[in-house]
Amino acid sequence: MTPDREKLPSGATAATRRLRLDQPQPRRRVRLLPEWDPEAFGRLSERIARFLGTGRFIVWMTGVIIVWLGWNITAPAHLRWDPYPFIFLTLVLSLQASYAAPLILLAQNRQDDRDRVNLEQDRKQNERSIADTEYLTREIAALRTGLGEVATRDWIRSELQDLMKELEDRRRSDGRVVFPAERAHGRDVDDR
Repeated sequence: MTPDREKLPSGATAATRRLRLDQPQPRRRVRLLPEWDPEAFGRLSERIARFLGTGRFIVWMTGVIIVWLGWNITAPAHLRWDPYPFIFLTLVLSLQASYAAPLILLAQNRQDDRDRVNLEQDRKQNERSIADTEYLTREIAALRTGLGEVATRDWIRSELQDLMKELEDRRRSDGRVVFPAERAHGRDVDDR
């Protein structure tokens, strides 16, 4: 048991008693408005906005308006709830539009946020791809430079064939064999 924590009586919790007097209590937030999950509200607004943008919504809305107008024109006068100027219908449509516009904007903002995150991820992926491509380009250039300095089998074969041809030509011309190394040092066969 630690000295700064004393044993709580049965049924008491840390929330009901202050454990330390030298530390301030955590601030309690008093909320007058109810709390909601912004993600859940955003998902709901996207679903509503997605529905408002479909042909099904247009068909249902047209059907409701036709039934509304038909009932309020053909029904007996005492059963009509919205007579001819159809003020209540105008109010309902205005209310629907006033809620639909912010929900659509909220859904668009969420989509913009997702697009921004995807764009940032694409940008980072492109930067990695460019860096990888530049690295591979440098490596290929280094390999080409290195291969340019390496004697290949074909090059050695062609050099040996040239030397053999040169020796054959010299042998045919005077019957003696003179090695190129001896000529390079200024010595001749006769100097031996």
